[in-house]
Formats: sequence, C-alpha cells, structure tokens
Amino acid sequence: MFRIERAGPADMAGVYRVCRLTGDVGEDATALYLDPDLCGHVWAGAYLAQEGGTQLLAVDDEGLAGYLISTDDTAAFDAWAEAHWWPPLRVRYPRSDEDTPSARLIRRMHDPQQRTPAIVARYPAHFHIDLLRRARGSGMGRRLIERLLAELQERRIAGVHMGVAQRNANALGFYEHLGFRVLEAGGGGVTLGMPLA
Repeated sequence: MFRIERAGPADMAGVYRVCRLTGDVGEDATALYLDPDLCGHVWAGAYLAQEGGTQLLAVDDEGLAGYLISTDDTAAFDAWAEAHWWPPLRVRYPRSDEDTPSARLIRRMHDPQQRTPAIVARYPAHFHIDLLRRARGSGMGRRLIERLLAELQERRIAGVHMGVAQRNANALGFYEHLGFRVLEAGGGGVTLGMPLA
C-alpha cells in the first residue's frame, strides 16, 4: 500500500534518486549522466529548497517510490531560482558545448526554461511528478495530482500547468484523462494546463 507524505529539504537525496531513476522519459537515466545529481539539480531540488507550493512523497514499505513537487507562483519561483538556486550550480558545473546528455543538462542550468508569459499568467502554478515503476498503475499518480489540485483550490490559485515530453504518449493520455488540456507544443515538449478558478 502506498501512502502520501509531505516532502521537505530532508528528503532531497531520495527525491534526487527517484528523479535520476525516471529521468529518461520515465526510465533510468543513470547511464546518461556523469554526475548522478544532475537530474535532481535541474528538475527537483529547487522545489524542496524554496518555500511554498505542495511537496508530496509517495511512500510504501520499500521506501520512497515517487514524488509530486510544485510551486503556486511560477514567476516568483523562477525569479527565486535565478537569484538563489542557479548561481552556485553554474559555478560548480561550467557550461560546455559538448553534445552529450550531461553537457545538455548543464546548459539548462545556465539557460533555464523560458516559459510563455500568457500561460504563466493564466496558469500560475506548475508541478513535476515522477513515479518509480513499482508505483505506476497503482492510482498513486492520480492521488498525488488530486491532492495538489485540492490544495491549489484551497489557496485560490487560478490554474496549473506542467510539461511532458512529446514522445511520452502514455503520460499525455493520462493527463488529458484527468482534465488537462494542451496549451502549446514545440521543441519536443508539450505544455498542458487546467484552470482552477
């Protein structure tokens, strides 16, 4: 049986592990990156380090099996990350023009994702969710997202968005089944959103 727990900075190592083990479109990305923390630095760490949002863990008797991490205010989160999260990582991981998975991910630290202002204005919250294989198909993904949506509505957040790799057809179908709609697509990714108010 899976249960939902709150996540915080003390859970960083476990979240980084799950992030790495799902970092290749849901599959293990360990062999892709020279540094096992790269995926976590780019996709997860800032959510646990900053305050605000909904940070949840999926846990069973084997331990951490997944997470949902989010921010209520994407614009403020991006500004915080630019001021506090990215600068030390840019020093630790200098930019490289090599065409390797590690170099490409490091370039994301130096050139973070530019979000579409109209989407951020209409759907200010965003989230990431990753589940290990043993948690998939258990209903845990739906439970985590339903908990997030309920908390966002309690906090009167107008809408939420998230990104999915365009080649991840299963994930796209799952989110559309939950009520998310495609807002934009391009560059190998799809942004989906859901209005909440």
